[in-house]
Amino acid sequence: MPLTDGPASNQRVALNLKGVPRRFGSFVAVDNLNMSIKTGERRAILGSNGAGKTTLFNLITGDFPLSEGSIEIEGVESSTQPTHKRIQAGLRRTYQHALLFDSLSVRDTLLLAVVGINNQWHLIYPLKKNSKYHERAEALAKVAGLSSKMDALVGALSHGQKRQLEIGIALSGDPKIVLFDEPAAGLSPAERPVLTELLLSLPKELSVILIEHDMDIALETSNIVSVMHNGKHLLEGEPEEVVHSDIVREIYVGKRQ
Repeated sequence: MPLTDGPASNQRVALNLKGVPRRFGSFVAVDNLNMSIKTGERRAILGSNGAGKTTLFNLITGDFPLSEGSIEIEGVESSTQPTHKRIQAGLRRTYQHALLFDSLSVRDTLLLAVVGINNQWHLIYPLKKNSKYHERAEALAKVAGLSSKMDALVGALSHGQKRQLEIGIALSGDPKIVLFDEPAAGLSPAERPVLTELLLSLPKELSVILIEHDMDIALETSNIVSVMHNGKHLLEGEPEEVVHSDIVREIYVGKRQ
């Protein structure tokens, strides 16, 4: 069943987008988009390939510069902030393709995430003696369901376990907003329920935006659904309301029975 408990109506806004555009020459990838995400909201963004979903994520994180409009993170104007400043403000993100080092262990990968998010790079070499960082890494592994894999090399993990590790990395430093870009891509049928349970177990105060082509996962793990098409934000509402709308049926005709 879809996640039904949404943020209270009086909760503050975690992420606010006003008139956000992105153009590549004459092609409009994101068309003056407006969207407001409340604290604790779980929002899925649906749309076919080329709808502008990942481009929107790139604008939110600062991977793409913003030419017009505004982006506010936790009430702070962030449109011109570099990516690392947005990370410091509590923004995290995963990518469609895993950005991991196969030669590192799960433990060392999470340790580096903890150290990096705390801007303590000078502690990389003495990490083995720092129990505080080890405890944080172990806590992230537990949340990600990888406690038994701490000493395994990343390259030895299954695709699904790598996705779990990416989520663990994204949760380092107690983020306020996490953007998940197609976390179910490439997962086997057996791995998908594990991902669903992991997404449902995230802290209630965490704001989540999920791009996902697996509509079952998107609907089950969200309390608000947005629909993008040709760069436009066409529709938003509760999952069951949106999925049965004429707009979604037209976009996804033949893709979901």
